[in-house]
Amino acid sequence: MVIELLSHHFVIQLNMNFHEGGPSNFSFLASSSSSDGDKESDTMINNELQLIDQQQQMITAAMRILAYGVGADATDEYIKIEESTAIESVKRFCRATIEVFGDLYLRSPNSEDIERLLHIGKQRGFPGMLGSLDCMHWMWKNCPTAWAGEYTGRSGRPTIILEAVADYDMWIWHTYFGLSGSNNDINVLSKSHLYANLANLVAPPANYIIQGKEYNMGYYLADGIYPKWATLVQTIHNPQGPKKKYFAARQESCRKDVERAFGLLQSKWAIITGPARFWSRHVLHDILTTCIILHNMIIEDERDEQMPITYYREAPILEVEMVRDEHVRFQEFLARHRQIKDKSAHYALRDALIDYLWEEYSNSEY
Repeated sequence: MVIELLSHHFVIQLNMNFHEGGPSNFSFLASSSSSDGDKESDTMINNELQLIDQQQQMITAAMRILAYGVGADATDEYIKIEESTAIESVKRFCRATIEVFGDLYLRSPNSEDIERLLHIGKQRGFPGMLGSLDCMHWMWKNCPTAWAGEYTGRSGRPTIILEAVADYDMWIWHTYFGLSGSNNDINVLSKSHLYANLANLVAPPANYIIQGKEYNMGYYLADGIYPKWATLVQTIHNPQGPKKKYFAARQESCRKDVERAFGLLQSKWAIITGPARFWSRHVLHDILTTCIILHNMIIEDERDEQMPITYYREAPILEVEMVRDEHVRFQEFLARHRQIKDKSAHYALRDALIDYLWEEYSNSEY
């Protein structure tokens, strides 16, 4: 059912582009003969309909490969196209999907998104929470032999790492894909662009209050391998006392949002569940990015907008003051970077959350 709905969604976009006279994003899928000025209008309509039918055929083949993870040659019996055509359809379908829908479904949270995430985080016991952070490995079956050592990690097989941030309804806000499987989560975090906007002072404000203290940076829930930064909140290993035990249980429960998002992503798009069979890293990047875009489309379509948890106030429009002096701007960047990696602020935030959770929720659950 999902395949039919999404195929129809892309065909509508294709028809809009076609009738507006602009170039179709899927014009590679079929070629139509040029019509002379003296041809009848019904011939032009038939050619147009035939072109759209062929495009639907190629889109269906690409969707079946992404959703079911079947080989390209397996589409021949059902779609009646050869293997090379199916492979090329997948590549260009993914590239067109990213170009058309990437800005919307791969965007960073704007001011209203931040306000909604902060509201929901507070309802779940974590004021200031923007999501959960973790990494996933995708096995690369056809990794070139020369790169096998670099991409082989703890699993003993070549893999490529995906870093992602997911929120309560499993919408994926941040992705960073492409590092070799020999890296760990700390290496991936240091090379990703997760905090680029925050360090450059262009991210929307995330203001909240815990225990009477005001904060201006949101945070993500993460597991124990990540560093002790002011923007990451981790669980407590071997917690002592009821307060810390309660905090550890709540943190580990909410942190599973990103794990659930990975599981849902793989269950919807079987191509990333099994080993990757393409040779190029760029093709693998496009495939995974397309699956994440389609995943967010499904989340948006199935999200219950009537749930009370989605109520939030409108955020003010962010006004960014441009600093002309490059030296001042660089110093502000360094100060912000040090603020993000402040270890003492990490422990202060965690202690504040421990006291907040105990005061707000322990009496109702114990």
